[in-house]
Formats: sequence, structure tokens, C-alpha cells
Amino acid sequence: MISIRRALISCWDKTGLEKLGQALTQSGVEIISSGGTAEYLKQHNINVTTVEQITGSPEVLGGRVKTLHPAIHAGLLATDSAAHQKDLEKIGARPIQLVVVNLYPFVEKAVQENLPLSEAIEYIDIGGPAMLRAAAKNFQNVVAISHPSQYDEFVNLLNSNETKIPVEYSQNRAQEIFFYTSWYDGQIQEYFNRQSNDEKLPPYKSVFLAKRDDLRYGENPHQAAAFYQEVSRTPSGLASMEQLWGKQLSFNNYMDVNAAYELVLEYKDPVVAIIKHMNPCGAAISKNNLAEAFNKARQGDPVSAYGGIVALNRIVDAQTAAAISETFFECVIAPDFESNALEILQKKKNLRLLKLSPDKCRQNYQEIKSVNGAYLIQETDYLEENFSEWKVVTQKQPAPDLLEDLKFLWKVCKHVKSNAIVVGKNLEVYGTGAGQMSRVDSVEISISKARSFGRQLQDTVLASDAFFPFRDGIDKAAEAGVKAIIQPGGSIRDEEVIQATNEHDMVMLFTGTRHFRH
Repeated sequence: MISIRRALISCWDKTGLEKLGQALTQSGVEIISSGGTAEYLKQHNINVTTVEQITGSPEVLGGRVKTLHPAIHAGLLATDSAAHQKDLEKIGARPIQLVVVNLYPFVEKAVQENLPLSEAIEYIDIGGPAMLRAAAKNFQNVVAISHPSQYDEFVNLLNSNETKIPVEYSQNRAQEIFFYTSWYDGQIQEYFNRQSNDEKLPPYKSVFLAKRDDLRYGENPHQAAAFYQEVSRTPSGLASMEQLWGKQLSFNNYMDVNAAYELVLEYKDPVVAIIKHMNPCGAAISKNNLAEAFNKARQGDPVSAYGGIVALNRIVDAQTAAAISETFFECVIAPDFESNALEILQKKKNLRLLKLSPDKCRQNYQEIKSVNGAYLIQETDYLEENFSEWKVVTQKQPAPDLLEDLKFLWKVCKHVKSNAIVVGKNLEVYGTGAGQMSRVDSVEISISKARSFGRQLQDTVLASDAFFPFRDGIDKAAEAGVKAIIQPGGSIRDEEVIQATNEHDMVMLFTGTRHFRH
């Protein structure tokens, strides 16, 4: 147990300080403070010993230097050893057992208000992190707390243990302190990255995460897993998602939900996508109503849809909810649910209902992927397509309705694992070929899938996430009845592929943009 006799308090955020100060005073603890914190405590009739009285030195450099003094830091770092006690006596210092410090609001001021560098540096705290780190290093003798939310628990422990605090509590706070101070420095470093125009892929990258939930397990039962979110940023994406119904999400649920919602947010018209193992097995747009879009999406692969994830970019109504409830799904994610739609879907006890506003989904952020011993970072594939830059490379030109289908499938294809092929018609996916080593295999799978559910492929369109290396994929598509193809182009055999398309009296568009998804 650590007996609390002297406390050093220095806080920018004064929330709850009067209550803490009163509790310490009632327990006979001497309070040391300086600057605005000392004035605040005095205004609340709490006795304070100033730092200047301890150090014998006034604040200098406009307050930049006040606690950086041996009389303070020796008191924070000293143990009970005879040598340390002797050194304290030499300089006339005494031990300090409690440090209450929160730091200058660099994020709230410099970052969020986008201050210029000359003003931002004044919000870089120097003494605060030094005191917290010193106390955390000496956690067996000094307790460090850094946030008003910790005060009540500390006071309860203080009052119930006759002014003594368990070492285990102090060690837990020390762990938080080292994360807090490293995160604080990381925010400063990110600010300097932006000042150097290195924000996208800077030479150094810090990522600070806090665990929000433990998951039952990872991709498989023998793998541990947890859900983390970025510290201090306004929650966005899945971190801001609200679960309205159902059991806890699994690791695989999170992955599939993310894939599903990213797809539907590509569209402005009402759209529904059904995802299985991070690939769309169905997707459709309906200009009429959401229920029609769902029914068309389910027709894309009604067998694979079973146990999948449904994503919608509109509020779910009762008609759509009734259609969804006819099939077993793991999750439904949408901007919201009408009350009568919730009533219908909540009858499915194993269904998870997830609410996420599109406005809270960030774009142009980065993806971090781990490889053995290292990390890969890239910008997320949120490229805004410029349709005016697409080129019709065949003799035949696309009719307006055909062009709409090509645009629709091009966006779906972007969300299919490479090699990716999607075939469809009337703003509806008919078949998907995903994750194959050969592009022609993906073409054959997409056609086979469509036919297995009775789809007629005459006058359909086909999208490919990357170029066709040979004409074999074109020939297979033409044989099935496909009349238009959209692909990036860029193969050394583009002319051969274009010639094959012309031979089959088909339309082909080159987008100039590849969308691999590994």
C-alpha cells in the first residue's frame, strides 16, 4: 500500500478538482500546486503549498519552466532506499506520493482549431509529461492519475483504506500514463507531419488504439480477437455504429459488415448488397422502392445469400423488413430502421441489426495491413470516377441504359476479390466470379452462377476489375450472350482483346483505372 501524504496537482482541465482537493485536505494530505491550478484551488478554499515555495525558484519563461526542478523530480522518483532518502536530505526535498496532472490541450487547440505552428507550439506540454512519467516509473511509491474520470475511484480508495492506495491500482494507472504520454507526443508528431506536407504517407507513423470490446474469437475459434478504435478521434465508421438488436458481433461479422456497407455507400440511388465472406453475392438498385432492390439483390445468389450480411443505403421500411425476414441473415446494416421494421426484424433472435449514418463514414483514410514482421499502409480506394475520361474502344457505342448498367457493375466489381468478374443487367447482379487465379476462370464462374439460378444472359453486361490478358475471357462472355464489357485496359494485348470484342459486335469501355482487391 502507498500512504498518500503529499500530492502535486497541475491541471489544464480543472473539472472535479475542488472535490478532489477537499477529499485530500480532509485526509491530511499536503497539496503542492502552481500557476492557474493553485489559484483555482485557493478560490475553493483549499490550502496549497506553491511549487515556488518548494523549489525556491520563481516561474520563468512565461511559465514554461516551473516544475522542472530537482526538489520536485527527486520527490517523485525517490524510493524508500537509504541512499535515496539520504540524497533527498542533501537537497532539502521530501517524497511526493500522488501526482494529478492532465496536459495542455494540444489536440483540442492546435489540431482541431488548425493553429499555425507559431501558436501551436505553446500548447506542447513539457513539464506535465515529465512529472507523469516520473511518477509512473516510480509506481510502487507514487500514484499518478491523469483524467477527471479517475478522481472518484481514487477518492473511494483513499477513504476506505485510511489514506493508503493499493500498489496494484498505481501500477494500472502507470500503464495508462505511458500510453497517454506516448499518444500525446504522437499527436504532436502527426501535426508536424501535416506542416511538412507528409500527412498521407509520412516517414514515421504512430497509431494509437483503445480496446472497446473483446470478441468471442477471431476468424476461427482458436484465435483471440478484440475490437479497437482510434484514441481521441471522433468515432467514425464501424466505431460509431450502433447495434440495435442481436447478439455480440464476431470478428468475421465486422469484416463482412464493413465490406457490405462500403459497397452500398458507393451509390446515391437506393441500393441493397448482400455479402458473403467479404464478396457481394448479390446487389441491385431500384428506382421504385427498397424492397424491390432487396429482392433483386437476393436473386443474385439466393443460396449464398443464406447466412450473409445485408447492407442498405436507405432507412429500412416495413415492406423491406418483411422481405429480409424471409431468409436467415447474420446482420443487417442501414442508416436506420423504421419502428415497424424493427418490430418485424426483432422477431429473428439470431439477427443483428446495425445502425450507421453514412455521414459518419470517413473517406480518404488509410488502410493498415500486417505482414510477417512489418506493416503495409495505403490510401483506401475511394477514387471518384470521372466518367468523362472513360473511352469506348470498340466500333459499337453503348446505349444510355447500357451505360448505366456498366457504371453500376463497375462499382460492384471494385468490391469483389481479385480476379473479379461481375455480370448483370438492369442494375442488378446476375453472377459473380471472385478470387480466382485466372481471369477466364472468374468469367466462367460468374456465367455459371447466373445460369444456375435460371438467369438469361442475353444482352447482359460484364465488369472486370483489371485488364483482360487474353481474348479468351471475351470469347467466353460473348458465347454466353454478354453484349458490353467494362475494364481498365492497359494490357499489351489490348488490341487483340478489342478486335475480339468487335468480332462479336460487342461494346467495350476502358476506364483507365484498376481496382484490385486482394
